[in-house]
Amino acid sequence: MTKMETTYLGLKLKNPIVVGSSGLTNSVEKIRKVQQAGAGAVVLKSLFEEQISHDTERAIYQGSGMDYPEALDYIKGYSRSNSVGEYLQLLKDAKAAVDIPVIASINCYSGEEWIDFARQVQEAGADALELNVFAVNTDKNSEAAAYEELYLKVAREVSKVVSIPVVIKLGQYFSNLVAVVNKLSVSGARGVTLFNRYYEPDIDINSLSFTSSEVFSQPADLRQSLRWVAIVSDKVHNIEIAASTGVHDGDAVIKQILAGAQVVQVCSAVYKQGPEVITQMLQKLESWMQEKEFEKVAQFRGLMSYGKIKNPAVYERAQFMRYFSKFE
Repeated sequence: MTKMETTYLGLKLKNPIVVGSSGLTNSVEKIRKVQQAGAGAVVLKSLFEEQISHDTERAIYQGSGMDYPEALDYIKGYSRSNSVGEYLQLLKDAKAAVDIPVIASINCYSGEEWIDFARQVQEAGADALELNVFAVNTDKNSEAAAYEELYLKVAREVSKVVSIPVVIKLGQYFSNLVAVVNKLSVSGARGVTLFNRYYEPDIDINSLSFTSSEVFSQPADLRQSLRWVAIVSDKVHNIEIAASTGVHDGDAVIKQILAGAQVVQVCSAVYKQGPEVITQMLQKLESWMQEKEFEKVAQFRGLMSYGKIKNPAVYERAQFMRYFSKFE
């Protein structure tokens, strides 16, 4: 009998499909819909310190308090507590409304807020915490190690103050991703999400203004994470991987698990096709497992990771010319 149950960060999931942090998880109603479609867990839309600061500045600009320091402090404190309070209430309400793990997500740029927010989401009942860390390094004199230390410091300090599992959501911009994940694994992180999909600027050449580039991933983007899921899962054994980016159908889910992912995050596909795409992914996963005679997900997880295949070089750039040799 085919069973799709799995574990992630010590949590029991009915299947390995997790809806990633986004507008898809910013209300109880939406979270209920993805659970009904079959999602094994959800990551709440991130609590952004940047957004809280923006809301505070807007409140100051639109209201009174410009002439009185005490009033200014009050507005800042009120705006912050109100924004955080709304997020914590969403977390509590979601936990009460669904029976799947609810993972909180926070994104900060100042050190003390990581600690404060992490404590609060744990107290509110989060099953785990995903830390959305990203910094654009524009200092030509800085060393790569200093950039990496930001991630390691956040992992260490947050892990010290919470007992729930901590996951670091990473981008691809590292000179040695495997080494960074390995360091994170001994800095308190229980998992990594590969990869974060960041805001990317574009330029409107007619209006000479900045716009946002394509927000959603494409099926072809799977290549961005598949290689590294396969390599990292083989090289770093004491950390779990949530594969993200380019997962638009059941085939992609299967591929990421074969590469070594513990769970697979979906987002763009749900935006484009609706929650029912989760059901379709699960149907494909189940039928494929039956066809291949796998009774449990764990039986094929990592079966095609870097260290399990005869020629690991297929995951390396050494195969670049061979890959294109069929094109004349």
